[in-house]
Amino acid sequence: MFEQTFKNIDDILHKDAGCSSELDYVEQTSWILFLKYLDDLEKDKKTAAKLASKTYSNIISSEFQWEVWAFPKDKDGKLDHHKALTGDDLKDFVDHKLFSYLKKFKVGAESADTIEYKIGEIFSELKNRIQSGYNMREVINLIDDLRFRSHAEKHEMSHLYEDKIKNMGNAGRNGGEYYTPRPLIKTIVKVVAPEVGSKIYDGAVGSAGFLCEAFEYLKTSKNLTTKDADTLQKKTLYGKEKKPLAYIIGTMNMILHGVEAPNIVHTNTLAESLADIQEKDRYDIVLANPPFGGKERKEVQQNFPIKSSETAFLFLQHFIKILKAGGRAGVVIKNTFLSNTDNASVSLRKLLLESCNLHTMLNLPRGVFSAGGQTVVLFFEKGIPTRKIWYYKLDPKRNLGKTNSLSEKDLEEFMTLQKTKANSDNSWAIDVSDIDKETFDLSVNNPHKKETVALREPKKILDEMKEMDEEAAEIMKRIRGLV
Repeated sequence: MFEQTFKNIDDILHKDAGCSSELDYVEQTSWILFLKYLDDLEKDKKTAAKLASKTYSNIISSEFQWEVWAFPKDKDGKLDHHKALTGDDLKDFVDHKLFSYLKKFKVGAESADTIEYKIGEIFSELKNRIQSGYNMREVINLIDDLRFRSHAEKHEMSHLYEDKIKNMGNAGRNGGEYYTPRPLIKTIVKVVAPEVGSKIYDGAVGSAGFLCEAFEYLKTSKNLTTKDADTLQKKTLYGKEKKPLAYIIGTMNMILHGVEAPNIVHTNTLAESLADIQEKDRYDIVLANPPFGGKERKEVQQNFPIKSSETAFLFLQHFIKILKAGGRAGVVIKNTFLSNTDNASVSLRKLLLESCNLHTMLNLPRGVFSAGGQTVVLFFEKGIPTRKIWYYKLDPKRNLGKTNSLSEKDLEEFMTLQKTKANSDNSWAIDVSDIDKETFDLSVNNPHKKETVALREPKKILDEMKEMDEEAAEIMKRIRGLV
């Protein structure tokens, strides 16, 4: 039922003049979903308070509650068409009253880890793009049928929302920014193996895939006490995100996975000076896929000892600095980092090897990410210099892509072998003493196999060029719409 509801919502938004892409569909669905979730959360809290003979004060005042403005009901529990706003009346209420009211929560909230703060932050960062109040009425009517009350309902909803994020990631060249394949995230989390009580951090949180999977992993890692469950909810998962849309989607994704008030801060992580990071700011675990290929301004680069305009290089410095001694990390980075000869690349590899134990490197084939580049996952522990690196080169025996994506089965051999760092046709180890001390080159060259360069067929190259042109046209269309 939920799946068909999401499809119907997309069909409605596709017809609306204000929504032009999958990114818009997810954004607009998210804020309405969030308000419906909030209504269900308040009902649950009210019921719990009543059972405990306590009183519950609503977060949202009566005029702005879901059953007043969005879906007033008649005596039969159906939409009261006499009271329900629609058309221009509904659009005016949402644009000029509802959003203005919700934005104010940020100022009055006690702290950033409260649901009140999240409400204010989310509605400060977005605007209603649905131009037709009649389309909005249809979307609201569909979302009212969705429920967030039971664990099963939230579980199904979280999977469908993940699918929407995946589709959004595939919609443009910046796909990896929003979507890291879930089989890869699950594998990284299992290798890093966080514990309940660890402080887990992603400074480039995107759609919060790493934090959501860490939450799911920890929920079943042992029988949680009430104290454990509270720690997992409030003092375990932390993230930062620069872009408004990703911040909203990441927050909503964590909520759907069961984290009531996600500790995600809307900020530019790289604008923080490394020199200002103190022991109290550090984390036990870092899990991240920072954006690569991006560029940062000169003043941002001044926050880092190793200057680079490449965002991934700045993020890697940030992650090394913000880890506690003994802290563990799993970080995705472009594989060109391993062999680039520029000063920043060489200096960063030297820093990583000397300040951390880079014990495992997972080399991923082309096609894992929709953006097309090849990547590696660096697994390291802070505080001990690297002595030996175990490499694994993933070979799924097929071409990966949008219609043939990475699976957990593809990663089974890696998961098994990495426990003992065993040698195989796809894995080997090198001593750091054998690495060139001038370049610190960490290139992935499998000694068990002769490396061959697979030449692509002309048709495949032309198809990829066409796809890139279409994606570029879509991005330009979106940019023109913002101007």
